[in-house]
Amino acid sequence: MLPILQREIVEKRHWATEEELTDYYAIGQCTPGVIAVNTATFIGYRYCGISGAIIATLGLVCPSIIIITVIAMFLKNFAQIEAIKHAFNGIRACVCALIFHAVIKLGKKSIVDNRSMIIFLIILALAVLTSVSTVVLIVCAGVAGIFLMPASGQKKGE
Repeated sequence: MLPILQREIVEKRHWATEEELTDYYAIGQCTPGVIAVNTATFIGYRYCGISGAIIATLGLVCPSIIIITVIAMFLKNFAQIEAIKHAFNGIRACVCALIFHAVIKLGKKSIVDNRSMIIFLIILALAVLTSVSTVVLIVCAGVAGIFLMPASGQKKGE
């Protein structure tokens, strides 16, 4: 979903900036639900308050529920066919590539100096090598950012 959100929300519709989408993504990782639903809720709220959040969330969720229900009714009958299994393997590979592309694109905007690179590398290592919760990693990265990153507008000598 991240590449689609980036293209639709930032590039095509200009409802949010790259930085805002990155913030929505980070907050979305700490809240229940998938990133697309959380982002729709945040943007709906930003533009129209509570009613906008509800409408944006329902507008995103309802079509997916209908489509998935229809697909599930038919897929059960075809899931054992080799061609279908191979198609899903191809889809998985494509999804990995799309996620990697979105991570690289967002990383270029988020990793702005050596300090942010160090935070990124430490959190990446912890995510890959340990079973620490994603929420804990995000909180740790935020705390590290508060203490390690210079305040905006503040000069080095201050």
